[in-house]
Amino acid sequence: MRMHRKPHLDERFSKCLDICTPADLSDRNMKTAVLKKEYLDLYGIFGRENERRLEIGCGKGRFVIESAVAEPDVDFVAVEKSTNVIISALEETKRLGLKNIHYINTAAEVLPKYIRPDTFERIYLNFSNPLPKSGEARQRLTHPGFLRMYREFLKDGGEVWQKTDSAFLYEFSLESFRQCAFDITFAADIMKEQFEGNIVTEHEEMFMERGLPIYRIVAVCKKDAK
Repeated sequence: MRMHRKPHLDERFSKCLDICTPADLSDRNMKTAVLKKEYLDLYGIFGRENERRLEIGCGKGRFVIESAVAEPDVDFVAVEKSTNVIISALEETKRLGLKNIHYINTAAEVLPKYIRPDTFERIYLNFSNPLPKSGEARQRLTHPGFLRMYREFLKDGGEVWQKTDSAFLYEFSLESFRQCAFDITFAADIMKEQFEGNIVTEHEEMFMERGLPIYRIVAVCKKDAK
């Protein structure tokens, strides 16, 4: 079901531009849009040089906000393409006065326009759309095309942390990580094998209540791997 447009969305979004980079729609061709770099000055945004992490597909922001509260010495960049969805995260971040989150309102494909190489220690992919149809493979956030992009964003030894309720996407992701020379250091159903410090997302809470499996992968980027 399509979400109804939130009331006064444009006005509300304009009040959050101090913590969000809006989508640049001047070039609707994603392949050419990324060629004109507009790298974010993360040092200027956060005012410090701390560990940085990226969440792609942050939704309403529960995960990144709880992460930012739990780890105030880490700076987070969170990405969500739907303005109608990200507004909830923006307003809650401002309500809490959090200074260690910056948002980008754009599609994942456009991120090389904004993100410099070797920026992040960790990337989170929480319950991304599995897109199971064969023609949708390139749009999956763990398709090799995206994983090569993540390798550019990550520092040497940086990690991708993925959680999904989809067994199909879990198996697809494992194969993609191996194909792109990531070292897989964890791959299991966390309903059977919990891990310390887990921050539960909205989707995860729902699946846990139903007793459904939740698959987690940790994949390490080694820059010298071929």
